[in-house]
Amino acid sequence: MLKFDAETAKILDNAYQGADVTARRLVSYNALSPNPGETLLDIGCGNGLLTLDLARATGPEGRVVGIDPSADMRKVAAARCAGQPHVTFRDGLAGALPVEDGVADGAVALQVFEYVEDLGTAMRDAMRCLKPGGRLVIGDLHFGSFIWHSENLPRMARMRAAWDHHFVHADLPTKMLPLLKEAGHRVEAVRPFTTADHCLRPGGLARMMMHLMTRYAVENGHVSQDEADDWFAEQEDLARRGHFFFSLSQFVITARKTGS
Repeated sequence: MLKFDAETAKILDNAYQGADVTARRLVSYNALSPNPGETLLDIGCGNGLLTLDLARATGPEGRVVGIDPSADMRKVAAARCAGQPHVTFRDGLAGALPVEDGVADGAVALQVFEYVEDLGTAMRDAMRCLKPGGRLVIGDLHFGSFIWHSENLPRMARMRAAWDHHFVHADLPTKMLPLLKEAGHRVEAVRPFTTADHCLRPGGLARMMMHLMTRYAVENGHVSQDEADDWFAEQEDLARRGHFFFSLSQFVITARKTGS
């Protein structure tokens, strides 16, 4: 798994404020549809951008709890939400949330469940925290939709194979839907959102992934530094020549808790 330390947090914080990731975040925000006065959970809150959006929507009469296992990420998130006294942050993981039973009106997990080994436990624990009729929003990528042009296909395959080691589920949406339905919860919507680009923008999703994939592949011994650098340089060269192309889809599931 990718280590969300201070250096990674800095890379993510820059890219997460760019247009690509902001648009993806908005899909999950709209799916949750936060209301004034609600209690909401941001599971895997990371650097707190979505947490802050939720805090503004609930207002001071509401309550927002950001949960993340990374102290570096929580530090960034807490600084971002410093002007929102109804926001708190807790150390915790999906599947073992430090939240009381039945207290939340809604919960959102954006690109979190794909890193969780036991999806059933994580889903049940999130539902445990919700009031009857509460809504759970899960947004994750499906890497079956991944397209990334390269003129060196074997090297691209090695880089992508290295990246596959950093998550547990490359096809999370197809696994999550039956789990929710078999548990008796009502799936209300599945919203697709595709990021597609033909240029390499400094604040774009592709540029962020290039930095993260290079670092992860090298630090974990999947490829050499030279090979990773050559892959990175090729993408920059493709962009200069107008041959760059990147596309990846996220799917946002909205489910409603049934029962007590």
